[in-house]
Amino acid sequence: MRHLRFFVTVADELHFSRAAGRLGMAQPPLSQAIRRLERELGTELFDRSQRGVRLSAAGAALLEEAHELLAREKRLRTLARRAADGGLGVLRAGVPPDTSAAVLSALLSACAEHAPELSVDLQEVTSAEQLRLLASGGLDVGLVHHPVDATELRLGPDVSLDLGVVLPRTSPLARLPEVTLGDLSGHDLVLFPRAHAPGWHDRILDACRAEGFVPGRLRHASNPEFLLALVTAGHGVAFDQGPAARKEPRVAWRPLAGRPLTLRISGAWPAGRGAHPAARRFAELAADVLARHHTATSRRAVTPHPPDDTPRPWSVVYG
Repeated sequence: MRHLRFFVTVADELHFSRAAGRLGMAQPPLSQAIRRLERELGTELFDRSQRGVRLSAAGAALLEEAHELLAREKRLRTLARRAADGGLGVLRAGVPPDTSAAVLSALLSACAEHAPELSVDLQEVTSAEQLRLLASGGLDVGLVHHPVDATELRLGPDVSLDLGVVLPRTSPLARLPEVTLGDLSGHDLVLFPRAHAPGWHDRILDACRAEGFVPGRLRHASNPEFLLALVTAGHGVAFDQGPAARKEPRVAWRPLAGRPLTLRISGAWPAGRGAHPAARRFAELAADVLARHHTATSRRAVTPHPPDDTPRPWSVVYG
């Protein structure tokens, strides 16, 4: 390819000295390089005479192909650089099952804006399963709930998300502007299965016990809609960020006094040279999206409503 670039430059100039000047080299090495190319091809590419230099028939035939090959080489180098920067290919990314539709939409939009030709394959996976897939090569990056064992991982910026409590609309606690964990004493608790994120699951229960709330019964719900359904049916209270609960008229969301439950979430990807080049940027974009979404939802006023026993239509919305 280097010799082809020499050949094209001489063919453009039809003058070895001017071509050498364009290439930033002396004329003798350029002449020698052209001679080597001619020997490799088995034909002369230029007719040299005292009147000047002109393309031979073989040189004229080669010139168009040489331009095309050099253009392809340039595209190949550009393609390789973009792939190395994480702008091409497929990024397999795991997100927790409780990620809202609004966050997923904003995250995909941010990825498309940053790297339009990168295909992001989002997979709904629990934190525990994400860690397993990241270790085995099944995922390139994930959004995990802390605490996690990050021994073999790189972690992006983390975002802290304050959780509130989801109550039946008819609960006397729904009249309060905020609720303490101790106020929940005597209630059952609806919580995600421990296998999804063991560290975060245990931290929630530890915080509850420290504040005097020991759930009468622990019920499990993986899906946000099922969680809301259990709360609506009076089978317990639950902890949530708020957006999904606010869209269900038969439950009330209230902030927890003192912010005792703060979920930390961050992007994680395998350490080492085999990491996907787009993993770090995905983690940064995810942190930005989560932070902006949480700020926007936190600004919404929470107005206490009196208990209401009037039946309401079912309208659970995830997102």
